[in-house]
Amino acid sequence: MSHRLQREARIALQHHLQRESVFESFAPGRVNLIGEHTDYNEGFVLPCALELGTAVAMAPRTDRRIVAISASHGQVHRDDFSLDESPTPLPRGAWGNYLRGMVAAARNADEVLSGMDIAIVGNVPQGAGLSSSASLSVALGKLLQRAAGNAALPSPSSLQHVARWAQWTEHHYAGCLCGIMDQMAAAVAAPAEALLLDCRDLSIERIALPADWCVLIIDSGTRRELVAGEYNQRRRQCETAARHYGVPMLRDLQPSQLSKHRGALDEICFRRARHVVTENERVLRAAAALKAADLRAFGAALQDSHESLRLDFEVTVPAVDALAAEVNTLISRHADGRGGARMTGGGFGGCVIAVLERAAADPILTGLRQTVGQLQIFTVGLH
Repeated sequence: MSHRLQREARIALQHHLQRESVFESFAPGRVNLIGEHTDYNEGFVLPCALELGTAVAMAPRTDRRIVAISASHGQVHRDDFSLDESPTPLPRGAWGNYLRGMVAAARNADEVLSGMDIAIVGNVPQGAGLSSSASLSVALGKLLQRAAGNAALPSPSSLQHVARWAQWTEHHYAGCLCGIMDQMAAAVAAPAEALLLDCRDLSIERIALPADWCVLIIDSGTRRELVAGEYNQRRRQCETAARHYGVPMLRDLQPSQLSKHRGALDEICFRRARHVVTENERVLRAAAALKAADLRAFGAALQDSHESLRLDFEVTVPAVDALAAEVNTLISRHADGRGGARMTGGGFGGCVIAVLERAAADPILTGLRQTVGQLQIFTVGLH
């Protein structure tokens, strides 16, 4: 998939800007197996890379302008700005904010950039919770590093820098106070593995997906709206809870302290904290189940995660709840409960993820289409 998209980026650069590509970069989308809203609390997450992603092609210019086109999702958009001044953010929601933010972040890191023509193509669905923005930002960051004269094969440390630039871009140009999971997954995750990421020190453990497991990503068709405002509110609530408990981050709060030291903490902030604390435990439990190829235990962790996101963090929506419940019913019926499903992503719409035996995929997909109708479904480990 990455080679095909890079070829499409080269073609787009030639077609729209009449330039021949000098080099290209690619970054995948990601699906998070488990660990929602734990990353900005410096906790644990367990994402994996998708074959879907974003590719970027570039050709140098002799002036100091960045001229870029985005030819994704059937639309072509253009952005054009000078490197002689700091890139000005565009209105919220504009794709050019990710380009402008990554250029600003690279320059803040003392990368020396010259003018360039850029073409961007991608196939990660927008608003589905599969991290199209991180895929775009990281692909751009890899390209900017190469354009600044860095090695063609980036080191782990340079990829961490790119992930940090991408997170900074989300905060300062896109207006979403996200954690680091999406950007790290887009930067370092590889196919057919899960990435156990400690969002405090960015240490990673790569865990292979068992050959007889598969991952289904089922798009509910409900697009996320107002997610940045709701997301930022959840982050502030977590920060309020951490201050109440006297810990730097909710990562540092022990389960036994939740009720013991609750005191006057309001109900909403308490439930937000309870989700984060228990979700960190679920991530570690799921990682252990993955290593042991224990699909029943892994699925139970997924289902528990969904209930916590529904009741304590309140980021699910009825369409996603109904879809997750239907998938779990089908897994119980066709796979004897070996596996599970939950919402994935920041919430307020998007996708449901299901992890199950490859052998059960066909009857479950058939059952879904009979009960729910035509759905957009992506897979990992199923061909």
